[in-house]
Amino acid sequence: MITKEQVQKLINDLLKGTDMFVVDIDVKANNVINVYADSYTPFTIDRCVLLNRTLEKSLDREKEDFELNVSSPGLDMPLKHYRQYKKNIGRQIDVLLKDGSKLIGKIILSDDISVTIETIQIVKEGGKKKEIRTEQYILFENIKHTKVIVAF
Repeated sequence: MITKEQVQKLINDLLKGTDMFVVDIDVKANNVINVYADSYTPFTIDRCVLLNRTLEKSLDREKEDFELNVSSPGLDMPLKHYRQYKKNIGRQIDVLLKDGSKLIGKIILSDDISVTIETIQIVKEGGKKKEIRTEQYILFENIKHTKVIVAF
């Protein structure tokens, strides 16, 4: 059986020196391999095809049959990699923390261990509404999942 580690090593070698990165790899028992990749620049279908073909050539179909799917993570998939947070700086996100609390805010800063979001709370003061902006520093280890809020 092809392992996740084998695919991870191959894909990391392929992406070295590019702005692309692996978000997730899923290898099922029946050798269905799903690779989710992204980049700081638009991750086009041409990039998916190139990555798929190059990765497929690196695997030996004579030894073991497999199905390979390469795509970018969809809008409905949670953020899994710190680089996705960096890519989405300035966008609204919905964060569920491991303690069960929920935050909605805009990503203003991200590094490889944390994200900082700006939240807005509206309070009434003497009949007027006032916005209170606060910055929340969150370690990735405390996040259960995060989704980008798509605005149209």
